[in-house]
Amino acid sequence: MAGNSLRPQPGPQEAFLSTPVDICLYGGSAGGGKTVGLLLEALRHTNNQEFGAVIFRRSFPQIRNEGALWDESMKMYSGTGATPRESTLEWTFPSGAGIKFAHMEHEKTRFDWQGAQVPLIGWDELTHFTRKQFFYMLSRNRSTCGVRPYIRATCNPVPEDDEIGGWIHEFVDWYIGEDGFALTDRSGVVRWFVVVNDTLRWADDPAELRALYPGIEPKSFTFIMSSVYDNPILLDADPGYLANLQALPFVEREQLLGDKKRGGNWKVRPAAGKVFNRDWFEIVDAVPRGGKTVRAWDLAATIQKQKGDPDFTASCKITCVNGVYFVVDCTEDRMEPARTDDAMHNLATQDGKTVAVRWEEEGGASGKRDSIQIARNLAGFDARGVRPQGDKLTRARALSAQALAGNVKLVRGDWNQKWLTHMHGQPDLAHDDIMDASSGAFNYFTSNTYRRPNVKEY
Repeated sequence: MAGNSLRPQPGPQEAFLSTPVDICLYGGSAGGGKTVGLLLEALRHTNNQEFGAVIFRRSFPQIRNEGALWDESMKMYSGTGATPRESTLEWTFPSGAGIKFAHMEHEKTRFDWQGAQVPLIGWDELTHFTRKQFFYMLSRNRSTCGVRPYIRATCNPVPEDDEIGGWIHEFVDWYIGEDGFALTDRSGVVRWFVVVNDTLRWADDPAELRALYPGIEPKSFTFIMSSVYDNPILLDADPGYLANLQALPFVEREQLLGDKKRGGNWKVRPAAGKVFNRDWFEIVDAVPRGGKTVRAWDLAATIQKQKGDPDFTASCKITCVNGVYFVVDCTEDRMEPARTDDAMHNLATQDGKTVAVRWEEEGGASGKRDSIQIARNLAGFDARGVRPQGDKLTRARALSAQALAGNVKLVRGDWNQKWLTHMHGQPDLAHDDIMDASSGAFNYFTSNTYRRPNVKEY
C-alpha cells in the first residue's frame, strides 16, 4: 500500500494485483506484504452490489490477533464508506457488496460452505490448510454477479513432507529450483492445469490440455515470489523487523527470510547441525554472579515398557545473567521411577532452594498424578510440572535462536562433549532427551507457562 492511498507497492505486490489468472499464489517468505495484497484484491469489485469475497485463516485467533486480518482491514477499509460488523467479521460496502473473514480450523468444517457461491476466495497462509479444504472450496468458487470467479492465496515456504501444507508443492515445484529457492525468471509465468483422478496435469498451453482431456476446462495458475525486501513501507516503519528475521534459528531463517533476491527456501528442513551447531557454543570457566537458575527434567517412561533402546531421563541446569544463558550442568541416565525420584531430590538438594525445578507433565489424569507425586517428593522447593506447548522442535526454537546469536554458553565440565554431540545431532539422533531438558530449562526464563505455579505445595 503506497502512502496513505489504497494502491499496491511497485514490484511483486503490484504484479499480484495485476495477474488475470484463475489461481495466484503470492509470497514465499515473511514480510512481503502478502496480507495487505489480499485485502487490496478484495476491494477490486466492491462497486458490484452482488459481489462477495471470503478470506480464510485457519483459526479464529489468526484473524483477530494484533495486526492481523481484522486489524489491517480496519485501517484500510474505514475510509471507503463500508460498514464493519465485528461480531461476524465482515464488511458491507455502500453498493451492497461484502467482504467476510472466516476460519476453517477443522477439515470437516469445509462442508459448512456447501451450497455457497463465492466469486473471490482468499487464503491467507494457504500452507496452514489441507488439500481437501482447498479443493473443496475450489468447487464453491462460483459467480453469477458478472465477476469471473478466482482465487488468491498467500504462503510462506514449507518442505514437501510437511504434514499439513506440503501438498502445495503440487503447484509450486515448477517455480522452485533444486536448491529450494524460487527461480526468479519463472515468477509470474502462467501455467495451466486440470485435475484427473485427483492428480494435477500441467501444460504451458490450455489447448494442449483440452485436446488431451476433452470436457475438462483448464485452470490458469501462477506463483509470484516476494520477500521483505520488496516491502519498503514495512522496513521503513519497523527497521527492527529485518533483524528479527535474521535472529531466527537456521531452518526458520532460511524459510522466512532466505535469499534477498529469491525469497525463502522451500526444501530446507531440520537436520544435524542446523537446529543446533556445536560451533555456536563458547565454553567458559564460570558463571558471573547474580541471575536466576533452573534445572529442568525430561522424564523417560518406565524402562520395562520400552524395548530395544529405551529413553533416558535427562536434566539440564541453566543460569541466566543479563540476557546470557549459561548451561551449568547436564545429566542423563536410564532409571526406574523410584530412582528418578531419588535423583531429582538429591540434585535439588545439591543445587539449593534458590534453584527452580521443572519437568514436562504428560497429558491426562496420570500426568497430573505423577506431577503431584513429584511435587510432594520435592516439598520445600520451587518445583512444578509444565504442560508442553508444541512439538519438540518447536519448543527448542527459542533456545536455538539464542544459541545462534551467541547468547548461550557452556560452563566447562566433563559433560560438555556429550551435550554438544547430542544437540548438534538433533533431530537425526534416536533420542532427544537432553534437548528436551535443555529447551525446558531455557523456556523457564522466557515463558510464563514455565514460571507460573500450577501444582499445589505439599
